[in-house]
Amino acid sequence: MKNTKYDEWTAERLLVENELRNKRLNTAYDPVAGIGCYGERVECNVAGRGNMLVPRSMVDDKDFSCTMDWDSHVKCRIKHDFEFWCATCVSIKDKVTARTVPFILNAPQRRVASTLEDMRTSGQPIRLIMLKARQWGGSTLVQIYMAWIQIVLRRNWNSLICGHLKDTAAAIKGMYSRLLDNYPAALWQEECTPRFAPYEKSRNVNIIAGRGCLVAIGSAESQEAIRGYDIAMAHLTEVAFWRTSPQHSPDNLVRSVCGSVALAPYTVIVMESTANGTGNYFHNEWLRAKAGTSDKVPVFVPWYEIEIYRYPVGDAWALWQDLDDYERNLWIDEGLTLEMLNWYHRKRKEYSSHALMKAEYPSNDIEAFATTSCSIFAPEHLDRLRLGCRRPLWRGDVGGDAVSGSMSLCNLHPVIMPNGPLEVWSNPDMTAAPASKHYVTVVDVGGLSDKADFSVITVIDTCNLNGLPEVVAQWRGHTYHDLLAWKAAQIGLWYRRALLVVESNTLETEFTDDGGTYILNILSHCYPNLYRRQGGRIGFHTNVSTKSAVINELMRQVRDSLYVERSAEAVNEMSWFERKPQGGYGAMAGRHDDILMTRAIGLYIITTEVIGAALRSRSTAGMLKIQ
Repeated sequence: MKNTKYDEWTAERLLVENELRNKRLNTAYDPVAGIGCYGERVECNVAGRGNMLVPRSMVDDKDFSCTMDWDSHVKCRIKHDFEFWCATCVSIKDKVTARTVPFILNAPQRRVASTLEDMRTSGQPIRLIMLKARQWGGSTLVQIYMAWIQIVLRRNWNSLICGHLKDTAAAIKGMYSRLLDNYPAALWQEECTPRFAPYEKSRNVNIIAGRGCLVAIGSAESQEAIRGYDIAMAHLTEVAFWRTSPQHSPDNLVRSVCGSVALAPYTVIVMESTANGTGNYFHNEWLRAKAGTSDKVPVFVPWYEIEIYRYPVGDAWALWQDLDDYERNLWIDEGLTLEMLNWYHRKRKEYSSHALMKAEYPSNDIEAFATTSCSIFAPEHLDRLRLGCRRPLWRGDVGGDAVSGSMSLCNLHPVIMPNGPLEVWSNPDMTAAPASKHYVTVVDVGGLSDKADFSVITVIDTCNLNGLPEVVAQWRGHTYHDLLAWKAAQIGLWYRRALLVVESNTLETEFTDDGGTYILNILSHCYPNLYRRQGGRIGFHTNVSTKSAVINELMRQVRDSLYVERSAEAVNEMSWFERKPQGGYGAMAGRHDDILMTRAIGLYIITTEVIGAALRSRSTAGMLKIQ
């Protein structure tokens, strides 16, 4: 049978379509003439230079005149046109020839610059998170954009460059030094020459002579050296490689450094990195930005946007025949040209596996993180699972006439609180018969302190409209174990006396004075629908055998889209859940898996006992009919 998705492409059609795609890509770009540049442009005739397209804001500048000479034109325009300033004032070292050349933005750099300019020209604080793929000059673009603000637009506007190692930040600052050394003297408005001068004998801080702008460098390895500076701009580079230790963590450093950056125009915070697996601070910040819950705009540049990754095509049809489904999908779904695909197809032969190729040259952010991750869950499966995640219907808690004791189970009612521990995506179905296994509620017992594991109560609807188990509510927080027992009873009772499953390891092993048994006994006396494992003991006990079983069931459920997830945090936990070198499973260092475990246990019980019992019942009924 033909695969029409691919077979509809003939040699003639490939060539025609490829020509159209190349025409769209090969648009003229001239930053001096203003052709192909950012923003609304107005035609302006410059004496001796002809017509040029300049930013609309320049025409509104009090220093602008239609009759100004070239030198006056340049001095006025560099205040409004970043790309023009780069081409006329900035010199960089060319990576291929090692020569000093004008900085002409490439296609990915123009796209990132446009994102930065969108925020600046609209008066917003400039906030960006950038996932880099190979070296296309992302760090260069960010630093030169910040230099433009310091050299042309703002005085006394301090900045910080912070890398995972001090050498990384120093290399970026070295590029800045080259810019100042080669800056056109005629365009430098200060009395002293453009250069970095020492600042108060500090080895980590310099001042731009005449501008009053400090430029500090530091690293995540020596965090104390970069605290306490009054900064307006922060360039945080290779954040995915910032290590977490008992003394330091990336989130604390970012909060400390960037906390002083005002929410004001021309302030800048750019966080950028190549991928380094999932579950780390950078990955979490990237996910927040993609979900729209962060202050930062996410930008990813795939390999095929970088102009050097193209290779001429001799026989288009022979190339098409050689491509596999992944590569053909790049043609069909992403609109790549044959030249891009030919480069990728040839480059891929250098690697022993496609995964290694995707790690170096990712086509999307999912590939970038996935190919550097040790997670047992395939990223494409998690990406699909994440499609079901959404904001809760309401947030708060379930209350009764008391917080503990039998009165806590009287007059149950929702308590709406914006930051409450309970998230509800679907309210209880009041038509469901109590204790009918319509709902299963799973409890994972955590600790009391903020650094301890969370306690989690998850409610799963086993009978939703599409026939798949669906997460409908989740409580997460730190509380005393006896209060957790009553809270679980409240939520379970509210959800039509749900089957209540308590993961009992903590209660059975951490209480040497039978406190755990006491808490389980509380539940057994006040709650009539408790899960009991073989032998009649209350609760689900996680050991080597049962943990492997529940995790493998969760992997199957995620892989085959057999349940509906609503919490993005649950998917995040799956992204950093890994197989340990010494055997077994667990979250990567510094991360939690308490939400994940409630899903794993709940879906395992639903599959093996709730659904399994129903199937066995139907099977028995069928056998009776046959007999």
